[in-house]
Amino acid sequence: MGKKSKSWSILATCIMLILAVVGLNNLWACVGCGDSLPADVNGGAFAPSTSEERNAQYEAQEQEEASFVEARAHANEETAEISESEFQQELQDNLEQPASLGNAKEMLIYKTQFLISYNTTRLCPNYVCWNLDANRAYGKVQRTNNFHGDPSMKEEICVEHFDYNGSGYDRGHMCPAGDNKNTEKAMDESFCMTNICPQNHDLNMGAWNDLEMQCRSWAKNYGTIYICCGPIFDNEPPKTIGQRHNMRIAVPDRFFKVLLTLGRVPKAIGFIYPNKPCSGDMRDYAVSVDKVEKVTGMDFFYRLDDKQEKELERECNPAAWGI
Repeated sequence: MGKKSKSWSILATCIMLILAVVGLNNLWACVGCGDSLPADVNGGAFAPSTSEERNAQYEAQEQEEASFVEARAHANEETAEISESEFQQELQDNLEQPASLGNAKEMLIYKTQFLISYNTTRLCPNYVCWNLDANRAYGKVQRTNNFHGDPSMKEEICVEHFDYNGSGYDRGHMCPAGDNKNTEKAMDESFCMTNICPQNHDLNMGAWNDLEMQCRSWAKNYGTIYICCGPIFDNEPPKTIGQRHNMRIAVPDRFFKVLLTLGRVPKAIGFIYPNKPCSGDMRDYAVSVDKVEKVTGMDFFYRLDDKQEKELERECNPAAWGI
């Protein structure tokens, strides 16, 4: 080969090498930057090719993320509000129930519209509590007078209606039949013997019945009334009744009832009646809730705010209740 041909060959080789290097640089630039990749490589859409477009895209993404975070926080707040509302409603629904007695002889029996704390030794309730409104007090269900053993009780401690026969005492309701006139089931449950105490006939048909009717009137005028009542035993051992040797039912010496309303003007009051004929005015038997707590050892309306509980329970103001 001549010198001239060899020179042209070298030149051609150099040119080809230069073109190859330039081509590789362009290819690497395309792979390293998604700005110029075609639609089939970039997921179906061209990416922004300028910094302004990229900034706009980033701002849109940030706004979208911020909106999502705000919406999630708002949803959490709503959930918290609902939970708090439900919690407060639960507290209000159970205001009538005293604090736990811490007594092994206490058996809680949940009925449709009232709660019984039953004493399995005395075979009568420690207390019965419920909330009363006009719907319950002025319903259309008729009284049944069908006293019967409580189906939730074991046979060996199940008081029957005949256990009171010949005792000289009435089967005295704690939660009255007249406070359960809105459903047949609640009416029937009010005649369970776990809701009953041996009660002097004149008291049952007289002053105690007057108080029960007054409570229904208060429920009509003030709205929901939270009520707890039960027996008081001053003597140990108490007098008992019952024909069956293993079914001796304790006879209360007195009865208590405490009431609370949270209407326009929150107020509370208590009553204590001896288990005998009671003459005089209802006001003669009115006491503060604090007094009933001292006598019974129970803690009523403990779910209230401490300050409000103290204020309501220390007063005895029959005039505020219209009596």
